[in-house]
Amino acid sequence: MQYGICHLSIVPIRIEPSDTSEMVSQLLFGDHFKVLEKRKKWSKIRVHFDSYEGYIDNKQFIEITKETYNELSNSDQYYSSELVDFITENNNQLSTVVIGSRLPFYKSKKLFINTSEYTYEGAFFNGKLDKSEIIHKAFLFLNSPYLWGGKTPFGIDCSGFTQMVYKLCGYSLKRDAKDQATQGEVLSFIEESEPGDLAFFDNQEGQITHVGIIMNDYYIIHAHGKVRIDRLDHSGIYNIETKKHTHKLRVIKKII
Repeated sequence: MQYGICHLSIVPIRIEPSDTSEMVSQLLFGDHFKVLEKRKKWSKIRVHFDSYEGYIDNKQFIEITKETYNELSNSDQYYSSELVDFITENNNQLSTVVIGSRLPFYKSKKLFINTSEYTYEGAFFNGKLDKSEIIHKAFLFLNSPYLWGGKTPFGIDCSGFTQMVYKLCGYSLKRDAKDQATQGEVLSFIEESEPGDLAFFDNQEGQITHVGIIMNDYYIIHAHGKVRIDRLDHSGIYNIETKKHTHKLRVIKKII
């Protein structure tokens, strides 16, 4: 088994080993993973954070040892909290990092990948935050454009949005909406929900295809065209601008 870590800002994870293949998720700086299969140009990986699998370009990661992988998995997790910031390498080269990027072995503004040392002077998150912080973190992504497979303010999908918001508060969600729907406790009515709970929506075939974060007073924040705020009722999401329901409510889950 081989292991790796992302040393670039944003790296696409694809469903097949090809540059033209569908992007299904992204690695951010500091994400570490197992290499399940290595080819000449592509590697199939399993991300440690959410066990998501897909293909990445071999030029877009650095190999690490099993020991380093285990240390990263068990060490305190620090994440950048600026929408966009940068780190400085020893040779004074700058690399950008986006919100939610992992800062490996962070201590006193220093972080480390193998023998490389970086400096990061920006703000960071560490540890579990109160549930009330979920909505505050969600607002950081407001108006971010929708992007299938995206996880950043420059493009994000519905489950990437909920996963990143929970991540910034110290909690782990799975990558896809249908898998996130298997987590937590089912609530019977909207009236039982609190800000920060998740609402899931299905299609005509009954498959869960969408997720959003419940707010106060029957509002929901979710990624649909962009990260936006709409009304939530017992039928689903009601778009205030078009005066139409856009998603059919399936289930409400309390994660924390």
